[in-house]
Amino acid sequence: MSATEAGRSSHGDGVPAVTTVFADGDMPDHLAEMSGDEAALAALGYKQEFKREFSAWTSFAVSFAVMGLLPSIATTMWYGIGYAGPAANTWGWLVSVVFILCIAASMAELASSMPTSGGLYYAAAVLAGPKWGPMAAWVTGWSNWFVQVTGAPSVNWGGASMILAAASIVNPSYVPTSYQTFLLTTFLMIIHACISSMPTLWIAHFNSVGTVVNVLALIVTIIIIPTMTTNVPKFQPSSVAWGIQNFTDWPDGVAVLMSFLAICWTMSGYDAPFHLAEECSNASIASPRAIVMTAASGSVFGFVLNTIIAYTITDIDAVINTELGQPWAAYLVQVLPQNAALAVLGLTIVCAFSMGQGCMVAASRVCFAYARDDCFGALSTPLKRVNKYTLTPVNAVWFNTLVGILLLLLIFGGAAIDAIFSIGAIAAFVAFTIPIFIKIAFVRNKFRRGPWHLGPFSLPIGVLGCAFVVVILPFFNFPSVNGADLTLEAMNWTSLVYGAPMLFILIWFYVDAHKWFKGPKINIAHSMHYNEIEGLKVAPNKNVDVETGSTSKSSTS
Repeated sequence: MSATEAGRSSHGDGVPAVTTVFADGDMPDHLAEMSGDEAALAALGYKQEFKREFSAWTSFAVSFAVMGLLPSIATTMWYGIGYAGPAANTWGWLVSVVFILCIAASMAELASSMPTSGGLYYAAAVLAGPKWGPMAAWVTGWSNWFVQVTGAPSVNWGGASMILAAASIVNPSYVPTSYQTFLLTTFLMIIHACISSMPTLWIAHFNSVGTVVNVLALIVTIIIIPTMTTNVPKFQPSSVAWGIQNFTDWPDGVAVLMSFLAICWTMSGYDAPFHLAEECSNASIASPRAIVMTAASGSVFGFVLNTIIAYTITDIDAVINTELGQPWAAYLVQVLPQNAALAVLGLTIVCAFSMGQGCMVAASRVCFAYARDDCFGALSTPLKRVNKYTLTPVNAVWFNTLVGILLLLLIFGGAAIDAIFSIGAIAAFVAFTIPIFIKIAFVRNKFRRGPWHLGPFSLPIGVLGCAFVVVILPFFNFPSVNGADLTLEAMNWTSLVYGAPMLFILIWFYVDAHKWFKGPKINIAHSMHYNEIEGLKVAPNKNVDVETGSTSKSSTS
């Protein structure tokens, strides 16, 4: 992978130069009055509204917090090891993360080229061109907002469940009720909304601390479980740890594909740096680096923890069907002394709190970016306001919080709450894949690469990522049982909870929204949109051949 320095800002005050995709011909007319990041954003059509107080590290911090490996694995055990047994944690994880890393790398390439808060939505519009761009942006944007708005509720529901499970471990006579879970989850949502409404620098510091805690808690957990396990013998044979134990009514192969839901939900937070690009210095380099750092570190740490679970768990059925109501808590009690189990559970709860807050921040930036382009219709006006005191999208934060709390009413529907996890995985990978597919299928070598790119590997990596998504997404809608065993309570409601709103969104676009929604909006004067390449308006650029779209001049660092 290379970093092509197509343009740099010059500062005499010690501020680092900014690497950007745009050559001199693409930069705004008032370049001298802007920083390099502001000029790059202006060339994309937006004015700078946030303070750029995130770096590659703090963007990674939010992203790693959003991924939240420890609480994510803890919360989704039902859908991984609970479907296919230990195989889901071992070779199932290894197979799936190879393709997930392909998707992350392709996304990083887009982030380097188009570092805006709109992220995937903006990229889909630009790559699809004037004719299809609005529809591509509309579908991508709404699907991405669905995963963002379900992120904090699902994480906080998992955190609340673990808190109440800890209470049940200490006091076995205590049995949590649905309304207690709902109230505690709502309380966590409100706390996160308050934190996410703070100034950018405060949020960055909070997430930096949260990421350090996440990493340390993960390492401590990885050490404690194998060293303090009470199992005799300590570890299961490899034939068990790498074998399929099918807990569904489907064939083994289908059960394994269904178990990828846990992996995809866990490994879906790496898009956060894309949405924070307008608050990040040197975003064309820092944002893609943060995306890849998150996906790579998550793949490694996640495999280690999942493998430890596969080698130490002794009774999967008891863990999944525990009276504690939380499989991670049941697993810890099964393999560790009670005090050690409570300590690890406590660390997981702290990490879940940090993860929920990271989800809330990312969701608010997505909501703001889409409202800025009037995606939400009449609601867009208040949602795109930036608070004049904190310089953050406070209205978007609280709007997402309200929607999240309403989604938590699914708690009272029993198994229906499971749908917010399936939605999180399906909506995320639909949004991830649309712009990548458009790039590899239609734009191809006319794609205007940023300073961070995949070079000749861009096409095969994109193809592998898209193929993986096409294969696995249908299986996330399968219930674990079928035939006579299928009841309303055991039904997988994902296709309804995700499909119905998306159907409404598509009908809305064709009936009305296509008349006024034209995709990402250009809201300041700039000099990028003069000529056209494949229907995309761009400025004359001596480094790009108008016929082929290929770059003829670049330097590599």
